[in-house]
Amino acid sequence: MKITEIIKQSGKTVFSFELLPPLKGSDADRIYRTIDSLVDFGPKYINITTHRDEIEFRENPDGSIEKRVVRKRPGTVAIAASIQHKYGIPVVPHILCGGFSRSETEHVLIDLNFLGIENVLALRGDGLKGEAVFRPEPNGNAHASDLVEQIIKLREGKYLDPGLKNNNPLYFGIGVAGYPEKHAEAPNPETDLMYLKKKVDAGADYVVTQMFFDNAVYFNFVKKCREAGIFVPIIPGIKPIALLNQLTVLPKIFSISLPNDLVNELKKCSSDDQARAAGTEWSIQQARELVQAGVPSLHIYTYGISDNVKEIVKAVF
Repeated sequence: MKITEIIKQSGKTVFSFELLPPLKGSDADRIYRTIDSLVDFGPKYINITTHRDEIEFRENPDGSIEKRVVRKRPGTVAIAASIQHKYGIPVVPHILCGGFSRSETEHVLIDLNFLGIENVLALRGDGLKGEAVFRPEPNGNAHASDLVEQIIKLREGKYLDPGLKNNNPLYFGIGVAGYPEKHAEAPNPETDLMYLKKKVDAGADYVVTQMFFDNAVYFNFVKKCREAGIFVPIIPGIKPIALLNQLTVLPKIFSISLPNDLVNELKKCSSDDQARAAGTEWSIQQARELVQAGVPSLHIYTYGISDNVKEIVKAVF
């Protein structure tokens, strides 16, 4: 079932959460334990992230430096299929521009279709570490809107090979990312909003936001979207702070701001346990206000930590 159909049929705010594939060499037990702890609260779908290759430089025994290409978290397609089969909950794997050619993207989408997965989140993704600007792969998509266009063409049975016959349409529900505080690379919010509208105009069915910690930021973002002609569902994404160092790490990595009240509460904490408790309570209050406002869905970024997420959904849903 498509995410927009789930939202429409539910008639009330639903919730979802996001997981990372296991590190290479690990099994899926931790992911399953996370889902097991949340499944009784009725999540309507689960997002699975995708990770591109990374460049590492390693020193050999002879002192020479070797450049290696590694992918630390492979297996998005397999783990997505495993979760959907095991739990019967729709899964939304992330599809990236960065690190993938258009041909590789098409092959992944074909695999997902064979596995019965109907939804994807289309993202540009990050550039390689050390690169000043994002560079697509040769014959890859440069922008998320290009990726959306490729997926939309598959809905029409238009594959990259023009010589194919009797082409089977692949109809995926498509989500895209929105940035209430603007994308880090956007020169201003207006330009960022223009690019979001381009993704929606290309065929995206809904928007899920980057994490934010001030609901007023989300409500203002939705208002600006509507004024710009973006009328698809806009799903708020929240993340409970779980570690004391996230006070500085999250703003740096995700180019977001933290409200003064939250910062002051975290500054009172002397341990990760205290920070987790303060972060969980903040997210509970955030979630309650968003649900009362009638948001279509609430998306929670877990990153493999589920005990605080369980507290939030138990208090709100």
